[in-house]
Amino acid sequence: MASYRILVVDDSVFMRKIISDLITEHPEFQVVGTAKNGKEAVEQVKLLKPHAITLDVEMPVLNGLDALQQIMAEQPTPTVMLSSLTQEGASETIRALELGAFDFICKPSGSVSMDLYKVKKQLHETLQFAVKSRVKLPGPNDSIPQPAAKPQIAIKNTSSLPALPQEGATKFKHMVAIGTSTGGPRALHQVITQIPAGFPAPILIVQHMPPNFTKSLAQRLNDVCRIKVVEAQDGDILQTASAYIAPGGYHMTVHRDAAMDYRIQLSKEEPRSGHRPSVDVMFESLLDLNDLQKHIALMTGMGSDGAKAMLALRESGVPTTIAEAEESCIVYGMPRAAVELNAAMHVLVQQDIAPMLVKAVLT
Repeated sequence: MASYRILVVDDSVFMRKIISDLITEHPEFQVVGTAKNGKEAVEQVKLLKPHAITLDVEMPVLNGLDALQQIMAEQPTPTVMLSSLTQEGASETIRALELGAFDFICKPSGSVSMDLYKVKKQLHETLQFAVKSRVKLPGPNDSIPQPAAKPQIAIKNTSSLPALPQEGATKFKHMVAIGTSTGGPRALHQVITQIPAGFPAPILIVQHMPPNFTKSLAQRLNDVCRIKVVEAQDGDILQTASAYIAPGGYHMTVHRDAAMDYRIQLSKEEPRSGHRPSVDVMFESLLDLNDLQKHIALMTGMGSDGAKAMLALRESGVPTTIAEAEESCIVYGMPRAAVELNAAMHVLVQQDIAPMLVKAVLT
């Protein structure tokens, strides 16, 4: 007997059939309805009250983003986006995740493709987490700013901190590293927008995502943050007031060169625990950087990536290790693993992570 009711939304009758068949191959899931556009989706959600939704981005009448926004306002429901691998599809998916989507699944080779069967396992696993998750709705402080509208966000408890230097310095004493997965784009939006201009440390970020999506995420965050946010490139020299997101499909590590600059190194080495980029790989590369004060955070995500390396960093004497608290996580997996290993010195809700990092670096 199926336990969870799923609504499938796609403008292609062929894709609705394929997606529905894939979902019902799992004994816990029942497809209770389908919709061919966003307007029908909103109506069906109210009528059928599904446990979760799969939602296409590009649809007539009412597109996926507008439908998602309306669903989250009127009948909040865990929603898994189905996205193309194009740059445009990636940008729209990042916005959907900011608006409250639980996660996304890539369509392997276009909007109509038999290759969708290749993602069956990922679809089942994502829906299993989605139906058991608590929907996190954007609050008044999580409204999505328009590009180039750099928000002036107050940092709690930092009014007495010294004036910050100009961005772009290659010499620094502190480094911040953040790992996240499912729910990460919204979590990063919350945290990185609170980092002040001139922040005297680089920030390294591993977000589990495929290529194109990490580039879109970096562009989106750069538009709304007061520091520079880029997708990392091999050989980049780390600078203050800058965040570097590991590109999808590459491990990102840091090493010190002959000129004593810290550089990013990208590699196609084997995935670690199924991930490339891997948080553990990034964190481990920081262990030998003994001249730096390192501040480490693990946020929302499935699995345990990053927890073991965070423990090694804590045991090496780093001053700050943070795990996101369960109550603000979309999925309490990676932070839970860190807490269970006693790797985290601080367990903080999402909105308190940036103030802690700012205080640790500036005081």
